[in-house]
Parts: sequence; C-alpha cells; structure tokens
Amino acid sequence: MQDLTISIVQSDLFWEQPEKNLEHFDKKFANITDKQDLIVLPEMFNTGFTMNGDKCAEPPDGQTFQWMKNHAHDFNCVITGSFLCRDEGKLYNRLVWMRPDGRYETYDKRHLFRFANEHLQISPGSKKLIVELNSWRICPLICYDLRFPVWIKNSYKNEQFGYDLLLFVANWPQARSQYWRLMMQVRAIENLSYAAGVNRIGMDGKGIPHSGNSIIVSPKGEIVCEIMENTETIETSILSKSKLMEFRERFNVAQDWDDFEIK
Repeated sequence: MQDLTISIVQSDLFWEQPEKNLEHFDKKFANITDKQDLIVLPEMFNTGFTMNGDKCAEPPDGQTFQWMKNHAHDFNCVITGSFLCRDEGKLYNRLVWMRPDGRYETYDKRHLFRFANEHLQISPGSKKLIVELNSWRICPLICYDLRFPVWIKNSYKNEQFGYDLLLFVANWPQARSQYWRLMMQVRAIENLSYAAGVNRIGMDGKGIPHSGNSIIVSPKGEIVCEIMENTETIETSILSKSKLMEFRERFNVAQDWDDFEIK
C-alpha cells in the first residue's frame, strides 16, 4: 500500500495574463525540492476565472498545456489544474491531468457557474474522470461541481471503491468560504474518501475577493491540512492509504449505499 504525496498550490492570480501567471508559478516551483507524486493548481490558474474566450482561450495543446507537460517531466510527477480551452469551436473549462511521461487525461467542468454566466459561454462536460496514481484512484473536479453530491457520489462494487481521493480545483469566492470548508468535509465523509481542494487568493478582475482556504480532509472529516486564508504558499501532505483502508473496513457504510445511475 503506497502513500500519496500531494502538494497544493494556493496563489494569487494575474487577471487574464497567462504569461505572467506561468512565470509566477515558475518561481513558486523553484521552492519545491522534495519528491512529489502530485502538484495541484487552482481553477483557470493561468488567467483567473474569466469568460473572455477571445483573449484567453487556448487550443488543447497550447502554451499552458505545454508548460504543464514540461514541468510534469521536470518534477517527475503529475501536475493538474484547469484553463480556458477552445476545442473544435467550443469553449471548455478544462482540467488537464498531466503525467511525467507526457500522457494526459482531461475533465471538462460539468456544472457551470450560472451566477457568473459561465453556462452562457462555456460548454459543459459530460463525463466524470477517474485516474490512477500509485495505486490510488482519484476523481478530479472543478469548483462549482462541489455543490452537486449526485455527480460526485463514489461507487462501491465487488468490494471496490470507485475512487480514494476527491480533488477540487477552484476559484471559490471569499463570501462563501464557510460553505467551501463545510462541503469539503461532508463530501469526504459521505464518500469514504479523502478530499482535497485548492483555491486561489486575491481580487479578480471583476472585483471579487478570494481567501483561499485550500484544504485536505480525511474520510472521517478530519482536517489533514488547511492553508491559512489569504496566504500564498505551497503545502505538501502525505496521505495514508493504509489508514484509508483500515477506516473503510471498520465503518464500511458503502455496503448500504443506494444504487443509481446518472442519465
């Protein structure tokens, strides 16, 4: 049973300035010296949460994709985060799961934040992504998805869980930070899974403040790591697979979960 070393990057973002943001993260990454399995960046980490596709959208294999590919290779670990992507004429809020060998998977945000009119300009994803890393099954999701427990729900079949770690990348506003923390704990508890959420700090281009509050929660709902609000830093945690399995064996409520399908 292999543990998982995960680094969460809580950072301010420069509004609609991809080059400046990538340079900013270059400097932050220079402080990473220990071996990582996974580095997690916020939602739209290269621009902030913008709907300005004409200015900010990139092709699937554009500048930000290549930047992720290079750093994943250099650190010999997975790097993930989302950016505004234009693919076959449509805009997506696309998370890329970039592996060190250049192989990758993608997840397009399913639940679009209509209160910022995201649903009017960006196309929703239709498929949940489950990826594997060091014997861990991981489900990466994006910000507003956190509010939709049916979409998030773990599975349990033939004594096997669908995933071991829920992962959220976000631009979650400070005004609703208390719900962020609460729902992160609830999602971990109800899915018998670790949950990690990486959120930005700072004021975006629309004058909306973000406090960060990036967090990792155990399947018991206990806080493994929580970054102080409005602090720009990288925090590294080691998640224990043996503790996860022991807890699931002692308190396996998954045996009584209701079966359903999303259509």
